[in-house]
Amino acid sequence: MTIARSLSTGNPSAALAAVCLSALMFGLEISSVPAILPTLEQVLRADFIQLQWIMNAYTIGVTMVLMATGALADRFGRKRVFMASIFAFGVASLACGLTESVPVLIGGRLLQGLSGGAMLVCQIAILSHQFRTPRERSMAFGWWGIVSGVGLGFGPIIGGAIVAVWSWEWVFLVHVALSIVTLTLGASGVRESRDPDATRLDLIGITTLSVAVFCLAFFITQGPELGFANPVALAILSVSIASFIAFVIAEKFTPRPMFDFSVFRIRPFSGAIIGSAAMNISFWPFMIYLPIWFQAGLGYDSIAAGLGLLAYTLPALVMPPVAERLSLRYQPTVVIPAGLFTIGLGFMMMKLGSDAADADWLTMLPGCILSGVGLGLTNTPVTNTTTGAVPPARSGMASGIDMSARMISLAINIPIMGFILVEGVLSSLRANMPFETDPSTFRSLAEKIAAGTAGSPGFGVSDAIVHQALAEGFGWVMIYGGVSVWLLAAISFVVFGGRRLIASA
Repeated sequence: MTIARSLSTGNPSAALAAVCLSALMFGLEISSVPAILPTLEQVLRADFIQLQWIMNAYTIGVTMVLMATGALADRFGRKRVFMASIFAFGVASLACGLTESVPVLIGGRLLQGLSGGAMLVCQIAILSHQFRTPRERSMAFGWWGIVSGVGLGFGPIIGGAIVAVWSWEWVFLVHVALSIVTLTLGASGVRESRDPDATRLDLIGITTLSVAVFCLAFFITQGPELGFANPVALAILSVSIASFIAFVIAEKFTPRPMFDFSVFRIRPFSGAIIGSAAMNISFWPFMIYLPIWFQAGLGYDSIAAGLGLLAYTLPALVMPPVAERLSLRYQPTVVIPAGLFTIGLGFMMMKLGSDAADADWLTMLPGCILSGVGLGLTNTPVTNTTTGAVPPARSGMASGIDMSARMISLAINIPIMGFILVEGVLSSLRANMPFETDPSTFRSLAEKIAAGTAGSPGFGVSDAIVHQALAEGFGWVMIYGGVSVWLLAAISFVVFGGRRLIASA
């Protein structure tokens, strides 16, 4: 009787530990891999495009599976899907760590993303179902936010340290051991839950949304190489648009849609979803490029750059508990737009810091700290609000929409920021190069400068011109990050009911 009761009720401490460990693994595989890309370039002889795909395959895999996982978890059980996704993540990590082939590594990263996305959706649904009172939910989501931040924030340092002490393979192989521990904790701690009204899978919705997301991400990622006006690129974009239209139509006529558009009539839900997208328009995609600025722009080595990056990430680790307390006192409808505004302010201060005559980590410090504080104020209130605004039985669907907004925005904005960076570098080169150069050579040099691997002697370009081009490119990216998140902060505030909030204050 005792054993049966334990299996049915679960162990909250073990469940929270399992969810947090899986969040740690998910975050590490986003942020630790950029630190080993130079090593992969040398050891596996990967070119620039392949390195981009090693990063983007993970994010694209996550976006493809998010909404499908919500539907699967609601029907077959959140614990069952959670455990299966952890096992698959461990197997995919093993494949990545054992291969010496770039195509196999890219495929393994895609599988990591598919299983990691499923794991991520289940984390939110499990926390929402197993911790029901406001205080318990606040505590659980607070710890989840901290551990998620550790995975994302310390990933570059952890990845660099692993390469220095062991080898690049262990950046992936470490997740095999972590998966085993997480499976053990999840088996005893997580309580099974499902949506009793879930009947059958929305296969049409799952297929059309996955195709739309993949094709859009592929178009943005490969557009600069193919040419955005190239017939092949335009065909891929057309497939994405047509698939999304088919998805919307299918969800309107499906009796039990995985994407219930009616929830957007709930102001707190809609405002929070805008916040989910806003964080990944600005903060998270820029974390992939910020180490390049620290190393190539400011001249720090990989270890110093990793330490400098802590100013960007550490505030996000300590702020979630503060954010939850502020949300209980002032409501997330105020805290979320304020957090987004703070992120944008941080980006603008980073832009000022990068423009300083003697730019260094000190000039970048205020902006990095402010951005991290803003993320910490926004992250967990957004998640708590989206899942708390809908009935508990639909928490899987709600968390799927939340994570879809985050990861689709991230998948789109990683290549967008890369494109803006290269275009900014290219604009500076055209204005300052002392001789005429053909466009393909210009773009090749711009890509190398943007990646921090410019071989200037072969092009006869001075270090001053290279540095100025890199600074201008990063300036464009920082302005984009600041303006875009401010715009979405304003929209979120209005959707939450800004005038009513001000009147009631």
